[in-house]
Amino acid sequence: MPYELSPSPVVPPIAARWPTVVASAGGPIIILLGLAFLQPSLAGWLIGAALLVAISVGWVNRRGPETPFDLAAPEADRDGGGEAETRLLDALFEALSDPVLVIAGGEPDDIAGRRVLLANQAARELLRIQREGALLVSVLRDPTVLEAVDEALFGNVTRATDYLSRERHWRALIRPLPSGDGEPQALVVLHDDTDVRRMEMMRVDFLANASHELRTPLASLSGFIETLKGHARDDEKARDRFLDIMAIQADRMSRLVADLLSLSRIELNEHIPPSGLVDLSRVCSDVVDAVSVLSDDRKVSVQLAGNGQPAAPVQGTRDEIIQVVQNLVDNAIKYSPTGGTVEITIRPNVSLDEVSTPWSGGSRGDGATRLPLLTPDRVPGMRFAAVSVRDHGPGLAREHLPRLTERFYRVEGQKSGEKSGTGLGLAIVKHIVNRHRGGLTVESAPGQGARFTVYFPAASGG
Repeated sequence: MPYELSPSPVVPPIAARWPTVVASAGGPIIILLGLAFLQPSLAGWLIGAALLVAISVGWVNRRGPETPFDLAAPEADRDGGGEAETRLLDALFEALSDPVLVIAGGEPDDIAGRRVLLANQAARELLRIQREGALLVSVLRDPTVLEAVDEALFGNVTRATDYLSRERHWRALIRPLPSGDGEPQALVVLHDDTDVRRMEMMRVDFLANASHELRTPLASLSGFIETLKGHARDDEKARDRFLDIMAIQADRMSRLVADLLSLSRIELNEHIPPSGLVDLSRVCSDVVDAVSVLSDDRKVSVQLAGNGQPAAPVQGTRDEIIQVVQNLVDNAIKYSPTGGTVEITIRPNVSLDEVSTPWSGGSRGDGATRLPLLTPDRVPGMRFAAVSVRDHGPGLAREHLPRLTERFYRVEGQKSGEKSGTGLGLAIVKHIVNRHRGGLTVESAPGQGARFTVYFPAASGG
């Protein structure tokens, strides 16, 4: 980017500089007076005057360019300062965290003539372009942004608009720039608003979902309270039954709020991949111990296949991976018949093809359908560790499988009674697995139970 240097200062005329010259030549004047005293003749005065001029000029030049009357610095010094200023501004431009582009307009009716004059490092990484020379239509394909650039180039209009790239929300600020060569130019600055948008959507979703799901238990509580305050005031049998129902509804509301808050926290950091190291074998052992009370109460056996097997290290956050496995085991216990068995299996080395390949029509020999609910990015050579949780309950029809991870989705016939839940458990599982850049599959058929499998990226060397 060309930068203008300050114009060279004008050297004051000799008349304006003469008092300073005289003041600076105090020593030579004394010498002149001495010579005149020793040689009072005309020749002596002439010789003294010549010495005065010579010595004064040398005296002044020795003071250098910092003297008030020698403001014109040497040409080499001016050039060096300009280059240093240019390097500094260039470094500042590259160091900006927001993507910044300078656009040249070309002709108004030539859309393909818009090109990138300059782009800093953040812009080059985001848009995958060179520093200069790229066509604007190949870099920013959003019609709204292109229209705003044209308005800045040819209408001298400053405008802000939204831009979506790589699942991130950007606020595009476009304003015209002055141009010295006659070609219109515009400045484009992209500011990342992803976190702000996520928080706004979280608040909106929380209010909508919470108001919808809390309406039923709140109405139930209100009705029972009015009944207990009215004709059932003295009916001990009815009072005990109503209080039990009210306790169940209050517990459901408490679980619903807890799940919504948990889901909101997970979504807030979903775009940040975890960097910890977790052993899946220990996680599953801890979950089996944690659900022992629930499994004993339901008379369901939870078995960890291959207990004592080698460690299965994965990249992740331990608390979140525990929440994934526990949600799957809780669901399996909930839908298992009395005396049934829940099986947990760990596989430490799984390929990407197995994670993302669906099958149906009896490929497992029992008519089950396998469907990937979440598929990780295809990174060549990537390996995964898998945890499978299987129950032997009623199973699921094929049409229900794609919607299992939707918020508040519950299969018909399973929305009430002992099997009622918040409908957020599998949604939480999906978002946690997505944050870990993993995969999630389901295998099920009516009457055949269900198997949920989560895949986490294996740690290096795991």
